[in-house]
Amino acid sequence: MNLDALAQTAQEMVANNRGLLAADESTGTIKKRFDSINVESTETNRRDYRELLFRASGVGKYISGAILYDETIRQKSDDGTTLVDLLRAENILPGIKVDTGAKPLAGSENEKITEGLDGLRDRVAEYVELGATFAKWRAVITIGDHMPSTYCIHVNAHALARYAKICQEGGLVPIVEPEVLMDGSHDIGVCEWVTTKTLEAVYHELYQQDVQLEGTILKPNMVISGSDCPDQASTREIAAATVRVLKRCVPAAVPGVMFLSGGQSEEEATRNLNTMNAEQGPLPWALSYSYGRALQQSALKAWLGDAQNVPAAQAALLERARQNSAAAAGTYQGEAEGKAA
Repeated sequence: MNLDALAQTAQEMVANNRGLLAADESTGTIKKRFDSINVESTETNRRDYRELLFRASGVGKYISGAILYDETIRQKSDDGTTLVDLLRAENILPGIKVDTGAKPLAGSENEKITEGLDGLRDRVAEYVELGATFAKWRAVITIGDHMPSTYCIHVNAHALARYAKICQEGGLVPIVEPEVLMDGSHDIGVCEWVTTKTLEAVYHELYQQDVQLEGTILKPNMVISGSDCPDQASTREIAAATVRVLKRCVPAAVPGVMFLSGGQSEEEATRNLNTMNAEQGPLPWALSYSYGRALQQSALKAWLGDAQNVPAAQAALLERARQNSAAAAGTYQGEAEGKAA
């Protein structure tokens, strides 16, 4: 294991206020995205859509890496260029989702365990050959009646650490993603408590399994009110609670925290990130973004499956990425400023 190389890659992922484009939607998830714009989810359409994102000229100024799905890391454009090479041409690091999804957790109804450890070492070796430099594994923690259980938090934290160790030994920087879902009617205080317990368990397991934190990235949820909570926390409350949890739980050795958007709107995800950086610093780690829908939604609506709309879709992606990069610097001025620019 080359810790210096892993640490250098992790630092590059969060350098210069850049973030990650999460383009690793599973086949089922991207079908839902395409259904929303009445586009058939064929392999060609999926490739064309992701290709337009990766070919957006100048996107590398704001995006340091892109998380790919297994299908995508193997695809080529019509001119024979691999999608991995398209990313590298924009100075974007290719990454790969390596888990096989969240499945029902035996012995705990309605909770999930993320699977994919079997055969992971061989998959990591193959993905490195295909050009990947980092990986992602997502664990899902649900808040509800008698949930999450200590059991659920423990087994997911243990699996995250096992994945991280295997990735580091294989040469990939692991993104550690324990997502406390925003679904539910709980308030921000409950989310703060659950997120704290989850991150405590995750870092305990990472230490136990000798994962080198300098060569990792954390991808957590923000601490927010449940989506059905009648009392929605303000942006400042979200920023303060999120940073409070990170300070309690995340060692300074971690180079960066790259938030998931978790169902927030594009503007919400950008505004909350900006408030953390503008009002809660200085901090021991870079706070940045690893957004899927919160980077892509405007581009998807502009594209509509029509090749003539590719320039408009790319412009929408670039604008969204620029705004999030500003939020990573704490200088985002809001949507009105973005439209004027």
